[in-house]
Amino acid sequence: MADSPNCDLKSLSPLQLFERVTEQGEKVRALKAGKAPKDEIDAAVRMLLSLKLSYKTTTGQDYQAGLPPKDLVLINNGTTKEEDEDLVDPWNVQTSNAKGVDYDKLIVRFGSSKIDTDLINRIERAIGQKPHHFLRRGIFFSHRDMDQVLDAYENKKPFYLYTGRGPSSQAMHVGHLIPFLFTKWLQEVFDVPLVIQLTDDEKYLWKDMTIEKAYEYAKENAKDIIACGFDINKTFIFSDLDYLGTSAGFYKNIVKVQKHVTFNQVKGIFGFTDSDCIGKISFPAIQAAPSFSSSFPQIFNGKENIQCLIPCAIDQDPYFRMTRDVAPRIGQPKPALLHSVFFPALQGAQTKMSASDPNSSIFLTDTPKQIKTKINKHAFSGGRDTIEEHRKYGGNCDVDVSFMYLTFFLEDDDRLEQLKQAYTSGELLTGELKKVLIETMQPLVAAHQERRKQVTDEIVKQFMTPRKLAFEF
Repeated sequence: MADSPNCDLKSLSPLQLFERVTEQGEKVRALKAGKAPKDEIDAAVRMLLSLKLSYKTTTGQDYQAGLPPKDLVLINNGTTKEEDEDLVDPWNVQTSNAKGVDYDKLIVRFGSSKIDTDLINRIERAIGQKPHHFLRRGIFFSHRDMDQVLDAYENKKPFYLYTGRGPSSQAMHVGHLIPFLFTKWLQEVFDVPLVIQLTDDEKYLWKDMTIEKAYEYAKENAKDIIACGFDINKTFIFSDLDYLGTSAGFYKNIVKVQKHVTFNQVKGIFGFTDSDCIGKISFPAIQAAPSFSSSFPQIFNGKENIQCLIPCAIDQDPYFRMTRDVAPRIGQPKPALLHSVFFPALQGAQTKMSASDPNSSIFLTDTPKQIKTKINKHAFSGGRDTIEEHRKYGGNCDVDVSFMYLTFFLEDDDRLEQLKQAYTSGELLTGELKKVLIETMQPLVAAHQERRKQVTDEIVKQFMTPRKLAFEF
């Protein structure tokens, strides 16, 4: 396909063009390395140059290996327009849409399945209670093989949960709580073991920090995670820097994954370049390894056939697409996944939260006064410019960050719908909606802070000690 000069390149998105250029470049290198006939190499080079020209014409940027198109603007004949394609990978989330990422398109691009009403109803039947509001409201919206997990559960077969956190700073924000709050609910309703990976090694490789600082952040973040209320008898939290050196099973799985993924594949999946350190290139295998029960022999008694379910934000999916591809080749079951949407920054769903910008989100260390100030001053509004216009035309809940945050944290469905109707009709003003959010977030954060105070270094050590959990395998 890449060699077909008749292919309609104009129909391709910038990201698709980028992938085609990358693929063709790999082909040229392979032909040269294999000492292919000169005419065959020349034809491949001509195709590569044609693809690079199309890429530059479409994006206004020169192709750079490992660097996908950074902005979401198409440049055609000197004019600009918004691009439909969002950029989503484990390190970057970019969209030009004030509503946020188009998740329906992302499902198609990533090849996952939508969490529909049938699946939610099946979960409800399996657990015998109302599903979590994250499921009911589409906050967890996509999955891979959740049907298989439910099959196993209904047939009394075990599975386990795996999620994680990259400890890039000492203070976590409320968005970081989303996968943990949902994972805690899953653990409780299904009564299964949970492993939580702290990728302090990843942060050392990607960030400008010492190994000691990365490990310190891991232990501090562990306190916030524990404060969510996880059961110490059913949960193992581990630092890669710690655990990798003590578990032969974990390291064996890393090496198996490493053997079955080529350098070209990992560059294609993650955009690594020849200038990246080899630690980055090998890291995806470390994030893959907890997907296999044999990485935790102390928990699963050495059994290798126990399926894993991974709740995570959808930007982490590339790691597990790779894992699912490798799993059958190393005799392991494919992990199943539940994907969440991204938590919006205060300044709007098209902007990015950053630990270096304290005003981009509400942090778990914020005081009630700081929470009130941040929401009033920085929360992007879907309201009108004047009270008169707002009363007449109403507000837009699709772009209003205060309403988005309430969708995550206000558990009362009826109250949320009442607020939506009142804001959309113009009855409720932006300041009044922000007040509801302030009154929701202040006690939530304060309660978390109180629970965190009870988490001692000794409790952290207990959670992070490799041990048998309260399950028989």
